[in-house]
Amino acid sequence: MSILIGNGLIIIITKVDAGLQTPMYFFLGNFSFLEICYTSVTLPRMLSNLWTQKRNISFVACSIQLCFLLILGNSECFLLGGMAYDRYVAICKPLYYPVIMNTKMCLQLLIGSWIAGIPVQIALTYQIFSLPFCGSNELNHVFCDIPPLLKLACGDTSINELSVYADALLFALVPFLLIVGSYVKIITTIVKLPSVTGRYKAFSTCSSHLIVVALFYGSGIIMYLRPKSSYSARTDKVFSLFYTIVTPVFNPLIYSLRNKDVIVALRNLLTK
Repeated sequence: MSILIGNGLIIIITKVDAGLQTPMYFFLGNFSFLEICYTSVTLPRMLSNLWTQKRNISFVACSIQLCFLLILGNSECFLLGGMAYDRYVAICKPLYYPVIMNTKMCLQLLIGSWIAGIPVQIALTYQIFSLPFCGSNELNHVFCDIPPLLKLACGDTSINELSVYADALLFALVPFLLIVGSYVKIITTIVKLPSVTGRYKAFSTCSSHLIVVALFYGSGIIMYLRPKSSYSARTDKVFSLFYTIVTPVFNPLIYSLRNKDVIVALRNLLTK
């Protein structure tokens, strides 16, 4: 409920508040919508299983859940990269910001984030569910995810593991490196500002995004890019819940508590 309310309020204020009609808040509103979609793939079924004590899922439902989880996770990586690029242009090229981050550019970055990698994620899901599952059908996890599914598969899964690493490197690590590159240039520009107030204001516009990136990527990298020898079902459950539930819960708090414009917009909305 807190995910829907918090992210829903962010979506509403970025649409109706005149002071938030900028590319930065355009991406924030869409990011909040993506967080709701991302959580909806796993959380409703998890809550239903806890309520009914029926912890079974069909083969088809499991494959659909994994496919949407991969597609939306991929979109989140690219959208975080687009948000980092927006901050880079705003701070490093402020005079060109209205020209570069025009409506067309914002829409291209948004659409690209949503559709990039969809065929690859569908193919990866098909590859994983084409494996023979001849042993136990008990998935020791809170939802259908790649590591526990590969653990259940029979035979050699080295090709599948290689595909997973390649997918993670291409669709998660590449956007992450772009984010790092953007922030290296941003920090370099900020430290050169003569005014302390200017440096604080510039960094404050990026700090919320950096926290969300650290939460999402930190847990995701540990989950998908660590060696197979360090696999632990309990650890995987914790980190999976972290990037699928904890981050969406804290996303509105992170952006609202550290952003005066969002606080003012929320206050105006609630008073109306």
